[in-house]
Amino acid sequence: MNRINLICLGVSDMKKSLAFYKNLGFKTYIMEDNPPIVFFDNQGTKLELFPLEELARDINAQAPPAIDRKGFGGITLACNMKSEKEVDDLFAVVEKYGGTIAKKPEKVSWGGYSGYFRDPDGYYWEAAYASIWEFDPNDMLVIKE
Repeated sequence: MNRINLICLGVSDMKKSLAFYKNLGFKTYIMEDNPPIVFFDNQGTKLELFPLEELARDINAQAPPAIDRKGFGGITLACNMKSEKEVDDLFAVVEKYGGTIAKKPEKVSWGGYSGYFRDPDGYYWEAAYASIWEFDPNDMLVIKE
């Protein structure tokens, strides 16, 4: 196993989350505004939105895991950008459509430019840029060891 096909985010308000991610530029074939499940096409993976309580029941119908949305869950999602302007532009869209800024973009210790925001359900996203990054023809970040 050497791939991730889906990243699923349990969401508390499908309509709000769907609108938020569409406004960030995520593409989906879904036309309705409050569907039971959403898949967004991305380059390399798909992002899925699924009702949070149903996701917990999908993990274990008899004893679903407790849902605790209060703190930092130890996971972030990231989008690597091709310029500082792209990072700043994304943060402007995030603020406009209901996301919250956790850390405004700034020059960081590893030599790049990075910031964090939270989506309407509190998931943390990093948007970052570094001049040394390379992208393949599908806009996937190339990481050389």
